Amino acid sequence: MGEGVRIIAVNRKARFDYAVDDRYECGIELLGTEVKSFRDGKISFPDAWAEVVHGEVWLRSLRIAENPFSSIFNHDPDRKKKLLLHRDEIKRIARRVDEKGYTLIPLSFYFKKGRVKVELGLCKGKKNYDKRADIRERDIKREVSREFRNRLH
Repeated sequence: MGEGVRIIAVNRKARFDYAVDDRYECGIELLGTEVKSFRDGKISFPDAWAEVVHGEVWLRSLRIAENPFSSIFNHDPDRKKKLLLHRDEIKRIARRVDEKGYTLIPLSFYFKKGRVKVELGLCKGKKNYDKRADIRERDIKREVSREFRNRLH
């Protein structure tokens, strides 16, 4: 992430459950009250995913809480949101998603130059033994850094 970027939320569970092959930065089509909820960080996306339908990418299972200060014109918290990508990127993504095992998972949400952006990952599900290997590797790194710190002092 560069300068002028403010992170709203990161999907850490996605990086544990999926192997990320490609990443895409997408815009997201939002209503005014949804943007206010994003600014407050009132979003939930533990099992969110995206799909390609008729040449458009739609984000599902993203819950944006209603804004308590808006009037009766509040948004539907569970509506599907359209993601904004270039046509050639959508075609490339559609070909990969049609392959067995690939899915689109939102990895993070952030503000970039005042606009809400989504980092969308083209992911393949990990098996349990892959997850165990990641845990083992993380523990080894932690032990090595701990030993290194202890030897410095």
